[in-house]
Amino acid sequence: MHDDFYQMYLEELEALTEVGAEEEKILLARLSGGDGDAGKRLIEGNLKKALALAKEYDGKGLPMNDLVQEANMALTALVMELGDGESPEMEFEELLEKRVRESLQAAVDEQQRESEIEENVTARVNVLQEVSRVMAGELGREATVDELAQKMKMTADEIRDIMKITLDAVHVETAMKMNLGGGEDPDPSEEA
Repeated sequence: MHDDFYQMYLEELEALTEVGAEEEKILLARLSGGDGDAGKRLIEGNLKKALALAKEYDGKGLPMNDLVQEANMALTALVMELGDGESPEMEFEELLEKRVRESLQAAVDEQQRESEIEENVTARVNVLQEVSRVMAGELGREATVDELAQKMKMTADEIRDIMKITLDAVHVETAMKMNLGGGEDPDPSEEA
């Protein structure tokens, strides 16, 4: 599905004409005078440049659709700034490349941070489950939160947070199964 949208986007881009150097100067002058149509043309005429920059970040953790969207938002934000009277500190093309690259790098960095956090949380959940299983075997009963905290050299609040993540994941999985027809809707007469 995502590939279909990306392919459609690429086909639509083929019909667009890039902005040349002379047209760019005229559009920038009109844009600074408040001409919104000049801004639209400036965006449209630079979408291929934004796409080319986005392609350089392909394979770095974000789908191409997200990279294109990020590049296009940076392009749009830049044109809006210039339309608000901001005077560029460098040539438009250099500024465009700088802003798009900054935006793309920030998106890739954010995705990497989220992945690292997710991996860390998953590892902690797995360790807690294994420690809990081993302690239940040793004690002949479920270990308390305080016992688990002591064993794992963590605070009781940290253990509760991990348990909450596990319970939230189970609730989401159960809800998804029920919504996908994997379970029956609860009988309203049974709720009390």
